Order: sequence, then structure tokens, then C-alpha cells
Amino acid sequence: MGHVERLDETVIAFARQLGIRGVQLHAPADLPGEQGYWSTAELRALQERCQAAGLAVDGLENVPPVNFTKIQRGESGRDEQIENYQTTIRNMADAGIFLLGYNFLPTYVWRTDMAVAGRGGATVTAFDLSQTGGGNALAGYKLTPRDALAEPISAEQMWQNHQYFLNAVLPVAEQVGVRLALHPDDPPVDVALGGAARIFTSPQSLVRAYQAAGESPAWGIDLCLGTVSEMGGEQAVNDVIDFFGPRGRICYVHFRDVQGVVPSFRECFLGEGNYDPAAVLRRLAGSGFDGFLIDDHVPALVGDAGTWGDTSSAAYCSRGRSYAIGYLQGMLRALGIGE
Repeated sequence: MGHVERLDETVIAFARQLGIRGVQLHAPADLPGEQGYWSTAELRALQERCQAAGLAVDGLENVPPVNFTKIQRGESGRDEQIENYQTTIRNMADAGIFLLGYNFLPTYVWRTDMAVAGRGGATVTAFDLSQTGGGNALAGYKLTPRDALAEPISAEQMWQNHQYFLNAVLPVAEQVGVRLALHPDDPPVDVALGGAARIFTSPQSLVRAYQAAGESPAWGIDLCLGTVSEMGGEQAVNDVIDFFGPRGRICYVHFRDVQGVVPSFRECFLGEGNYDPAAVLRRLAGSGFDGFLIDDHVPALVGDAGTWGDTSSAAYCSRGRSYAIGYLQGMLRALGIGE
């Protein structure tokens, strides 16, 4: 179970009802990190709370953006944020949590429509590069100021910012045994959105990121299948699995799909997108991947509460999420993959 931003009793019950034993928390409100980093005490408290509920903490994903955007943008103050990030890494290890996902999106995920009608009238998100002049439909979600940069950031500068970050944090991660997992850019377009260039937009650019990490054992990818599918459909997905899987660099998988590829796509239910989910599971297993899968960006079905990005329990414990998790559980059982 992933993208949990607030772990309460309703979410815990939802996990139990679906037979889930592990959880990954996404910038969780349970970890306020008011001092600019996650403390050992609050990480241990979260770990103990999950364990008491019968849930393993398989990893965390994305520190609060307010503690990371200067790193992404290369702004004054990034060294302090990097020091705090290093502290978070050390404290995670002390608390027994050894996986941290990150993204390098100064202007965050972009969509141009948040309420496209999908199969049977389910609500899905969509992106069309020709419509980006109207801004980011997600601008009201998360931290709006990230969508307005004082100065444009070029692709070259973004690569430099990412390298500066890796040079500072990978030695610490290696020392304490924490792995960092890069999420590719969503949407993967080779133009600036909101003033910031996107650089992790193709299988080749992800290979370049691997090389930039110096083949460090502390670095890998968060294989967001939906984002990679946006790059080039099934072929792009296969290329990324075939490169990173045998090298043991797929830390975990966001399992979703889209219809279409950049410059225009829409999200969809599993099984009606660009790739065959069963074939992808076989390919992952055959590549040596043995990490965890989480559902991701699910369609909103009739009766679902809230909107995309709503962090309330009612919105999280949705029919769309139940469908996606059940779909994955059924495929794994039928294919005889995993436990």
C-alpha cells in the first residue's frame, strides 16, 4: 500500500481488509519534520505504530517539498537542506527504515485536466502539451509557489543540481545502508514546465542518471510504470526493466498505466493502457526484481470521495484503489509470483 500521506485507523483497517502487510508512506503528515528533517524519535514512533498494526514500513517517499525545493532549484540555502536530508538518511537507518524515494521536479507533477471521463465515466487525469499555456491543473494541490519560478532553470542546470545533490548524499546513504530511489519526471516532456526543464524524460536519461550516481549501491529508481509508459509505451517500459532489473536497481514499482504517450495521454485502469500488466510482471520477475509494488494514481469510481490529491481517509480508501490492489493481487497469484 503506497501513497499513504496520513496513517490513521481507517487506513490501517483498509490495509487489513485488503490483506496488505507492507506500507510505503509518501511525505507523511505523521512525520512533520518541523526542524527541516525527520527525527529518529518520530521515525521510530511511526515504525512502532505500523508494526503494532501488523504493517511493515517498506520505505518512505519524498520529504516535505518545503525541505527540498532549494536542492532541486539550486537556490541559496540548498546546502542547509542537503545537511538536513543527510540527517534524515541517518535517522531513517537508526529507525530501521532503509528506502527513501525522491523526485527532481521543481514544479511538480503536471496535468492539464483533472476530470477526464474514463471507462464507464470514471474520472481520470490527462495531459496535453498543447494545453499547458493554461498552467498546471494540479496548481491548487501541494505547494502552489513551486509552479512560479523567479528565474528559468535550464536542462543543463537541472543536471548540475542533481549531480550536486548526489555527490553530497550518496556517501552518507552508502555509509548507513539506505537506498535512494529516483522517480522519473511526470510528464516526461523535453520542455520546461512552469519555468523548469525536465531531465528524466526517457529510458536513456534514466541510464544517464545511473551513470551520474557512479553506479553507487545506494542509488536506484522508483520505476513508475505510468511515467515510463508516457515516454514510449510498452517498448519504453521493457527497455527500462531490461536495463535496471538485472543490475538490481529497481527499488520499487509504481504500478499504473496511461493511454497514449507524450505529448498527450490520459490515465486509465490497469489492463486498458499501453502495456500488458501480466507481461510486465513476468518481465520484472525475470529480471530479478524482488521489491514491492504499489498502486498509483487510480481512477475515481462512482461513489469515491474526494478528488485526486485529497489526503483524507475517505478519499484514500477508495473503490479505485481497491480495484487496482485487487487486480495486482490476482495477477500475482495467477502467475505464481511473489508471496
